[in-house]
Amino acid sequence: MTSIRDLVSGSLGVGERFCLEVELEPAADGQARGNRRLLAAHPYPASPVPIAVTENLETLEEIPPTGPIEVEVVGPVVNGAVVGRVVSVNCSDPEA
Repeated sequence: MTSIRDLVSGSLGVGERFCLEVELEPAADGQARGNRRLLAAHPYPASPVPIAVTENLETLEEIPPTGPIEVEVVGPVVNGAVVGRVVSVNCSDPEA
C-alpha cells in the first residue's frame, strides 16, 4: 500500500541528487545576511516547494556559490521549502 508520505516524498525527490543553481533567499525586513537560506527552484515540475540548501554549507567557498552545485534532497519541508544538503561544489549538468 502506498502512503501519502511516500507520494509526497516522491514528488519532492527525497534521496535524489540534482545539479542546481542556488541563490540567497530574498531578505525579510531586518533579516541579517547570515540568517538567510540558499534556495533553488525544484527541478520537478510537480514539486510544490523549492529546495532550501541548509546542510553541509561549510564545503562552499562562497555563499552564494557562483555556479551550480550538487545537492541531495533530504527533507523534511521546513518554512515552505524542502531541505537539501551540499554534496559537491562541482557538477557538470545544471538542471535549474
